[in-house]
Amino acid sequence: MGQRVIVIVGPTCSGKTYLSIQVASLLKSEIISADSRQIYKKLNIGTAKPSQADLSKIKHHLINILNPDENYDANKFSLEAENIITNLIDEGRIPVVTGGTGLYIKALIDGMIDSANKNDELREELLQKKKQFGNEYLYEELKIIDPQSALKMLPQNWKRVIRAIEVFHTTGKPIWQHQNSQKKKSNFNFYQFGLLWNRSTLYTNINNRVDRMICDGLVEEVENILNQGYDKSLNSLNTVGYKEIISYLEGDVSLDRAIELIKRNTRHYAKRQMTWFNADKRIKWYKISSYNDLDKLAYEIQSL
Repeated sequence: MGQRVIVIVGPTCSGKTYLSIQVASLLKSEIISADSRQIYKKLNIGTAKPSQADLSKIKHHLINILNPDENYDANKFSLEAENIITNLIDEGRIPVVTGGTGLYIKALIDGMIDSANKNDELREELLQKKKQFGNEYLYEELKIIDPQSALKMLPQNWKRVIRAIEVFHTTGKPIWQHQNSQKKKSNFNFYQFGLLWNRSTLYTNINNRVDRMICDGLVEEVENILNQGYDKSLNSLNTVGYKEIISYLEGDVSLDRAIELIKRNTRHYAKRQMTWFNADKRIKWYKISSYNDLDKLAYEIQSL
């Protein structure tokens, strides 16, 4: 039995940040962010980063560590998160991991497929297909050969889509089978807590958050990032909230339509997050209807 690590998961707008801060406060510990977009500087409003007050109250790791044009992946996250967890445990504290990037959490808990089975020629062919036909074309190809993996991805996650296609054609097996066979032995005992909201309430939360983002200056944030010379095609900006505002700034859609698309695409993203997390039967789910429920859960987690 390894040292205890708290992991808080759930879809976007489910209160993960709020709960993690409450738990970390009670445990006198620190938070490790498992969010693949909050790692980037400058992407603040659209990624719903914790406020400066919250960041000052509780130390957060792996937030604001990269510029938008720098690369990061689940393997890097796993290594860095493990080091932070080890240091916190050595200090006698219980680490709190939270975030909605399921792949990051899986990499931390179970490990990831290694770099074997690469096929440079096939990868170049797939990159040319992407360039000629677009992300959706590759995603449809993956859905045919490996529908189970496709369910856990989005077309814009084209690097993961290409990797899954590559692994299938190179090994004859879907990438999830390789991942399941390579689960690592961990020195930590992960307690996973999932936040489950009524769907209509969650969607209301999403719509309200998007409206707040616009009022808080999301359009101006995206403008500032582009004005600093960052390319709109960067992976960091290929994110719900940013890509729709970029379309607005380029005159492709109206602001009202961009807002509608952000709300719709965020709802779709939340559904995909739940599909991913529901596949992990180790997660203990809690029905949440208000932030009062989150407060109660924080004390329950503390007492475990």
